[in-house]
Amino acid sequence: MPPTDASTDAGTARATRLDPGTRPDPGYHAGTGSDPGDGTDCEDTLDLRLPDELIALFAGDTGARDGTTNEDDLLDQVGGWGPAMTPIGVFHLVRVRAERDLPLITRWMNDPAVAAFWELAGPESVVEEHLRRQLDGDGRSVPCLGALDGTPMSYWEIYRADLDPLARHYPARPHDTGIHLLIGGVANRGRGLGSTLLRAVADHVLDKRPSCARVVAEPDLRNTPSVSAFLSAGFRFSAEVDLPDKRAALMVRDRALRDLL
Repeated sequence: MPPTDASTDAGTARATRLDPGTRPDPGYHAGTGSDPGDGTDCEDTLDLRLPDELIALFAGDTGARDGTTNEDDLLDQVGGWGPAMTPIGVFHLVRVRAERDLPLITRWMNDPAVAAFWELAGPESVVEEHLRRQLDGDGRSVPCLGALDGTPMSYWEIYRADLDPLARHYPARPHDTGIHLLIGGVANRGRGLGSTLLRAVADHVLDKRPSCARVVAEPDLRNTPSVSAFLSAGFRFSAEVDLPDKRAALMVRDRALRDLL
């Protein structure tokens, strides 16, 4: 149940997605990362840049949790997927490490445009609890930083929609994969970045997960920038679904239609 752009409705699904029987909502939300945050006062993060060698190292991290690796990763080792080439630069999904990334993600979550959908504003402990449910869980939801040309600029949750409470609300298929997204810096919002990255990540999922035939998202129907971003990214509107915390637009990117939309 994700939002889009600055906030992809992650907050609503937050309480229901992360636990074994629940799942978190998107926030760019989970949906995609539309641009609800234009004009906000949130501190930008464009000056935060990681060296290319570090990005390569992080991308090679197949998702160790506390020094161990889940060999039965339900999402085919997201952390090791490597770079995705996009029209705006080289993009990496880097698995979140709470001790390293918590301050940055907390800052993003306290942006009013993001908080309106993710509902994770507050001290670091609030965001840490949200992350820990995933990091210490069974691997059905993986939190990631999105780095564009080496600069962390977005937060993603890649999750198994078929193993999520969302599956109770639509005809899920095995290995359906969901995405939640938020764009962290104000300067990156409102210029089509979200749509470009949503398309790139959805196609990356399909490339790296051959068993997955569909990428799905569920932005809040009220989050029109997020819904629009998904449509521009090659997703189709499938249905309106009533979720516990919102009425959502079920957005689907089909493997069979990826070259047509």
